[in-house]
Parts: sequence; C-alpha cells; structure tokens
Amino acid sequence: MADYQAPLRDMRFMLNEVLDAAQLNKLPGLTAATPDVIDAVLEEAGKMTAGAIGPLNTSGDQQGSRLIDGAVKTPDGFKEAYRTFVDGGWNGLAFAEEIGGQGLPFTVGMAVTEMITSSNLAFSLCPLLTTGAVEALIKHATPGLRDTYLTKLVTGEWTGTMNLTEPHAGSDVGALRSRALPQADGSYRITGTKIFITYGDHDMADNIIHLVLARTPGSSPGTKGISLFLVPKFLVNDDGSLGARNDLRCVSLEHKLGIHASPTAVMSFGDNDGAVGWLVGDENQGMRCMFTMMNHARLAVGLEGLAIADRAYQHALGYARERKQGRRPGQGAQESAAIIDHPDVRRMLMTMKATIEAMRGVALSAGIAYDMAKHHPDAASRAENQGLVDLLTPVVKAWCTDMGVEMASLGVQIHGGMGFIEETGAAQHYRDARIAPIYEGTNGIQALDLVGRKLTQMGGKPVDDYIAAARNTCAALRGVKDADGHLATIETALGEGVDALEAASSWLREAMARSYDDAAAGATSYLRMFGIVAGGYMLARSALAAQRSLDDGGDNTGFYRNKILTARFFAEQSLPQAAALLGPVTRGATTLYAIEPELMGA
Repeated sequence: MADYQAPLRDMRFMLNEVLDAAQLNKLPGLTAATPDVIDAVLEEAGKMTAGAIGPLNTSGDQQGSRLIDGAVKTPDGFKEAYRTFVDGGWNGLAFAEEIGGQGLPFTVGMAVTEMITSSNLAFSLCPLLTTGAVEALIKHATPGLRDTYLTKLVTGEWTGTMNLTEPHAGSDVGALRSRALPQADGSYRITGTKIFITYGDHDMADNIIHLVLARTPGSSPGTKGISLFLVPKFLVNDDGSLGARNDLRCVSLEHKLGIHASPTAVMSFGDNDGAVGWLVGDENQGMRCMFTMMNHARLAVGLEGLAIADRAYQHALGYARERKQGRRPGQGAQESAAIIDHPDVRRMLMTMKATIEAMRGVALSAGIAYDMAKHHPDAASRAENQGLVDLLTPVVKAWCTDMGVEMASLGVQIHGGMGFIEETGAAQHYRDARIAPIYEGTNGIQALDLVGRKLTQMGGKPVDDYIAAARNTCAALRGVKDADGHLATIETALGEGVDALEAASSWLREAMARSYDDAAAGATSYLRMFGIVAGGYMLARSALAAQRSLDDGGDNTGFYRNKILTARFFAEQSLPQAAALLGPVTRGATTLYAIEPELMGA
C-alpha cells in the first residue's frame, strides 16, 4: 500500500489563494492565526499523520479492535499514536485557549482533520466524536459540568461519544426507550442499551465521557420527550481525580464491512443500580442539544468522504504509474505501457483528482463560513454566514461521502483484478468509505434536510445568495483573457449548471407547498446536483486564482496550469450531470408509488 503524504500544496492553494484564509486572522479571537502559524501547523500535521498515524492504517484494519475480558483493546500502536496526537495538542487545535485549546480557526482544524482522516480513517473517529462532545458541552452544559469535564475533553486526555441509536430505534430516534430517573442529589440514573457507539470503549484514554439520549419519567412520546445526559465511564472526584467505575459496560463489538480498527460498541447502561449521569441542557431538549454535536459531526463525516477519496487516489496513482499492461499505439510487440497512459485509466484518475479538489473547496468554504459566523463582529455578517454553514452542511456530508465511495470504487477499478485482492490495500479504502453515507444521518435524510429546511430557510436567501455568487464567478471568468479557451469552457459549463440548480430550487419550493412526496422524491437528486454545482463553482474560483498567479508571473508550467486544466476537466465531464439531474428532481412521486409494496417482487 502506498504511504500517505498530505497534499499540503493543494491545501495551501485552496486556503490561501482561493478562499483567502488570511482574512480569519483579522477576526476577534483568531488573531493567533497568522499565515506563518497556519502554514507551520499544516506542515507539522503532515509530518504527524504520515509518520505516526498513517503507518497503522493497514495493520489496524487487519488486526481490528477486540473485546477481551470485558475491555476493548485497540490494535497495536493505536494507544501510542493517540498519545502522540494528544501531546501535540492536535485535539484542541480549533478550541479557545481558555478551555485548553490552541485558539486557531475551525477551517484550519478541518484541514488537519482531513489529513488525520485520510491517513487513518478508523483512528480519526475517536477525536471526531470527542470534539463534537466539546461543542455540545460548551453550548449546553452547566458551569459545573464544564469545569469538571471540558478541558480534559478539549485536550483529548478524555474522549467523548454520542449515544443515540438503540436496537429498535435507528434513524427514528424518537422511538428510543432508555430511561433516566432523577435522584435527590440532582443526578440521574440511566438505564438502557445503545448500539453502534463509535469508540464506546477503548484503551487509549483514561476516561470516556458518554453523551446519552434518554427519557425522564412522564416525558412526551417522540423526540419532544428526549433529554441529554453526560455519563462518564469513571466518576470524577471533587479534586478531579478518577473515582469508581460507573454502571456501564461494552457488551459486544460489531463485526463490520470496514473501519475494523474503530471499536463500534453495544453499550449497556445500568445493569445494576443505574449509571450515574447529569442533565445537559434543559429537560426534554435533548435533540436540540445533540444536534449541536451532530451538525459538527456531519461536517467531519463529509471530510471523511474527501479524505478517503484522496487516500484512494494516492494509492491508485502510484499503482498506475508503475503497473505496465498493454501497449499504446506505435509501441512494438515486446513493449508495454504504464496503465496511466491508457485513456480510460487516465479518465478515472482525472475524475478522482478533479472531484477531490472540488470536495476540498466546498468543505473548506463551509469552514470559512463557520469561522465568520462564530467570530465576525457584525451581527448581520454572522447571521449570513451561519445561513451558509447551515446550507452547506448537508451538502458536505452527503455529496462528499457519496463521492468518497465512488472515488474509492474507481481506485479499486484502476487496480483491476488486483484491486479486489486485499493485499494491495485498495479494497480497504472502499470498505472503509461505505459507512460514511450511512451514519450521522443517512444521506437520504441529509437530502430531505436540504429540501425541507435549508431550501426555504431565511426565506430562501442562503440558496439564492449562493446561486448569485456562482453567477458572479461566471462573470469574472468572462472578464479574463483566455487564449486557450479553458476559462470560457468552465464558464459555459458552470452557467448551465447554475441555471439547472436555480430551476430545480424553484420547482422544489413550489412542490413543498403542495406535496411533500413530490419534493421528497427529488431530494436526493437535488442534493447531488447541488454538490456538483458547488464543486464546479469552487473549481472555477480555483481556475481564476491560478490564472491570476500565472498573470503575476507564477509557475506557468506546472502547478497553476494544472489547476486550470483540472477545473476544465470537471467542467467538461462532471458539471453537465447537473443539468441532466433536473428531470429526476422534478418528476414527482407518482411513478415512485405506482407499484404496491406487495407487488414489488413481481
């Protein structure tokens, strides 16, 4: 398997030359984020992921996490790698210094998270859940809970989990049955079983802080009667030291298609007297509190799609350069060509490369908006950027994870038969990628969120503003002299994609007013369309930035030229799919429900 190397130059280009990440340094609370600091952080993250975490990817997959005598043991090297991660301050990178963090922008944290995830997806899931727990406690926990738990979670010394799913309640969280009984001292006793709990138990940290959804006595049915509770593996004494083991345990570990090194636990709470927990936020407001954690996690899961696609691309590119098979026109009978020279292999590699760069642009642009929404001094700017974050969150989560699976599949295809053999490692990327469209809200749920909520949020302003911004980029492309016709090709394709997105958005808004089923039937196709157009928009901005650098005397033979060509490839090969999706978006649900369920097998 090819060693992981962080795509630092691509990241720096997107952050600095396309998205102008330097503007974040001017925001209150982010003054430490000078360009040289950000550059140094990215450099060190690249070294850490390539040296300490990436080498464990294959061995971790082969060994897996194991439940031994009631305790989970992670694969060899994981505990030591996690200590390196914590000692380097990586977990707290984007959190405020007063709670133990580094005070850097969320956007920089996203870039580092991409590296960690790309180098070792299974390893990355532990800090992903921990940072989500931190967000939930910052916004909803009492000062006492924050004082006891927050700093240890920020540094990563303790890790966090999210406990929603139960055997009978998957996406329908409102059907959960776990109970929380109030106690005289203000605590609660938690009982119930949770499944699919990522890093529900492990040996990498001294304590695990579970955020658990449960019902209090007399609560309303459905999601309105759910509350959120903090339930530690070990109780914490008044002096901050660890006390008695709480009444919770890992019952078993799931046997999964991929991410074998990540322990996915079945957790039992309250086999004896009940697990001791404390209310986070107000009673019956658990879903609102948990969504703070889930929205953070959805952006991080979207990064998984980007990250695994990049890892699969690096792997496939290395193989394609070395593997010789077949002949090119003009070669002799005894000669053979590297498969990278064959048109279809080149098509697959270029599809991977262009899609990865598009995904990175969309994800990091959401990160910039997140930082603006949190730190900008102007309330109107904060609100506008929060609207953009809300809009892009389901797109980043769903489109990037769908593309992650498709790009990992292309990586297997490039390897040919050897890709289907586990020893080459290409199959692991495909197996690992497949979970991302499922968890943290299936991609169908993300599509319904985009159409049912985000399309009309704030009167539809975020969507309309996004379409207008893409049209402005089309105008900018027309204003640049382009002897080779690259920018003109990009502008035409992007304009047609934006036209389709605008038409689809208008149709869905009208459909939502008359028929939920008609709108829902087109939701997944609409999200795919939105992702394609957003990716094309970001690559168009990338091409403009590259052209500016060339005009200013930059490297006109390599990097910047390739950015323009990559954007053109996406414009020619991917953006036309947006217009083709207009039909599926607007067909409605009539045919979808035309066959009765009992006749579906006929």
